[in-house]
Amino acid sequence: MFHFLKSLFKTKTRFLEETDTMKKFLIVGLGNVGDKYTETRHNIGFKTLDALASKEDFTFETVKLGDVGTYKIKGRSILCLKPSTFMNLSGKAVHYWMEQEKIPLENVLVITDDINLPFGTIRLKTKGSDGGHNGLKDIQNILQTTSYNRFRFGVGADFGQGRQIDYVLGEWNEDEKKELPERFEKASALIKSFVLAGVNITMNEFNGT
Repeated sequence: MFHFLKSLFKTKTRFLEETDTMKKFLIVGLGNVGDKYTETRHNIGFKTLDALASKEDFTFETVKLGDVGTYKIKGRSILCLKPSTFMNLSGKAVHYWMEQEKIPLENVLVITDDINLPFGTIRLKTKGSDGGHNGLKDIQNILQTTSYNRFRFGVGADFGQGRQIDYVLGEWNEDEKKELPERFEKASALIKSFVLAGVNITMNEFNGT
């Protein structure tokens, strides 16, 4: 009886049934947990995945190191992750779910805010520095490489000297809020293309749009 009850409450440790590793993808949206961060620029990764979940009709559940949701498209299995480790420890969650689901690095996509791009501009890169972003810095340190796919979502840089933290942890202005739904549609299309067409075709089609 004890073992039966234990099995009922055992935490699910694997979500993707696919056995072909090249058909499995990990899409990571970076952000900070907590209501006070929900509508901030720094949480664009979380918001992008929330929009994707609405479009693809899947839900998230809270598990080890984050909230996870899955969906399938044309034979590919996708696991979406919103780390619960706070931004500067994101690498721990990314590494754990890569290992847990046996997802190769080339099939990982990390969504992050970027102050070096104008608001709403999206850019996909296969490698690069962390650019001072603490989430990317930790992922780079944990994975021991700068060669991983990152989806940079521009949030602009409308702040004065020494005000960067206040800006990225600040909420969207009214004009930005009106434009976000269309940007999320574009972001969802980029993710779909990344999964189905690959990173190079996706970069050619979406970068700078």
